Amino acid sequence: MWYLRIPRERVAILIGTEGKVKRRIEGATGVSMAIDSEAGEVTIDHDRADPLLALKAQDIVKAIGRGFSPGRALALLSDEAYLEMIDIRDYAGKNPGRVRELKGRVIGRSGRTRQLIEEYTDVELSVYGNTIAIIGHIDAMESAKHALDMLLCGARHGSVYKYLEKRRKESRRRDFQDLITG
Repeated sequence: MWYLRIPRERVAILIGTEGKVKRRIEGATGVSMAIDSEAGEVTIDHDRADPLLALKAQDIVKAIGRGFSPGRALALLSDEAYLEMIDIRDYAGKNPGRVRELKGRVIGRSGRTRQLIEEYTDVELSVYGNTIAIIGHIDAMESAKHALDMLLCGARHGSVYKYLEKRRKESRRRDFQDLITG
């Protein structure tokens, strides 16, 4: 059994209307979940489940707890999708003002920076609480993590955008070469 804790305000989203999301996760992964709504505690019984699918169930619960919609979190069922989390406090310390400032840098004006990172790297981002959660393919995730690291370390937004554009061009070039030689 695994025990996870998610924010209480995310419990209703994990359960879904009439338990629909919870049943979908259980059905797709073979686990059974018990959810304590008051404490935000989730118990995942994985004894009868395929071990890989059980790990995916755990990641789906974490992703929903970190702000992803169930639809986006269920993308983790794919063998090509992974979940990574960055703790903003690793960059800001425990200063809540600095955490808020760094979250603002990542999100950008009207969400533009977050949107560009998602668009250029083909990942999904969620900035929630003290964390940034990323769902995506392993190669794309490395580019997104590097861009986020740059932002969190104080790099100018323009420098980050240039990095993202360069990585996107390199990726397209590789894809084209694979297509030709494939």
